[in-house]
Amino acid sequence: MKYLITIIFIFLVSIGLSVDNLKATETKATLIHTYEADVTGDGQHEKIELKGILFSPDTTFYRKVWASITSNNQKWKINYNGGYDPSLQLIDLNHDTIKDIFYQSATGGSGGLYNYQLDTITNDEISNIPLPEQTYLSGEFEDNFNVTIQLTPSEKPIQIDVKNRADDYIRLGIYNKEGKLLETNKSVMIDPIAFFEPLLISESKGYGLKSYQQISGAYHADRLGTVETIWYFENGKWIILQTKWIPS
Repeated sequence: MKYLITIIFIFLVSIGLSVDNLKATETKATLIHTYEADVTGDGQHEKIELKGILFSPDTTFYRKVWASITSNNQKWKINYNGGYDPSLQLIDLNHDTIKDIFYQSATGGSGGLYNYQLDTITNDEISNIPLPEQTYLSGEFEDNFNVTIQLTPSEKPIQIDVKNRADDYIRLGIYNKEGKLLETNKSVMIDPIAFFEPLLISESKGYGLKSYQQISGAYHADRLGTVETIWYFENGKWIILQTKWIPS
């Protein structure tokens, strides 16, 4: 009986240690990358440490990510959404001659989506710059196995022949065998912007962003093409310089 009690005691202690070790692992911050750049406009390079906490020891997904910024006697912290492969780009996107802090991480989903965040430090205060969104984009199925995509209100709609997908669309009840649309105002699937990348517009204009946005037909894997848009931040808002349709 004495030996049994001793064994049980050791077992319970080992469980407690394992739980404590697991908790310590789950809450331990990892230094992902260290950057140095002037992001405050004081003429000095700040130290920017990108840190995160892994979801579990056997994964590369960060459930929590943040940036710690140090400049002389001042410190700032920016919180981000978690994800895979988090990184920062330090680049002037709002054209105030001070580098902004552009964050990205992969969500790991089937849609190839990324988390993004753009922040700037002005007068020692962190402020967020909302990223651009496509507000005019639309697409609908039409009779005779056609799809129309409207990129902007002023441009002529793009016509897409989808006869090569007719069997699938008939099976799904979108068309009948004669190509008649069985549901009026049937929209295509428009994903949110999946990916941004900084793009040099010109030496005088500086940098903008290029976005990629997928459009699908009846389901996500039924890809029709991608909308590529070039954006530029001017007078406190994003303007579209160019929008282009790239068929799949």
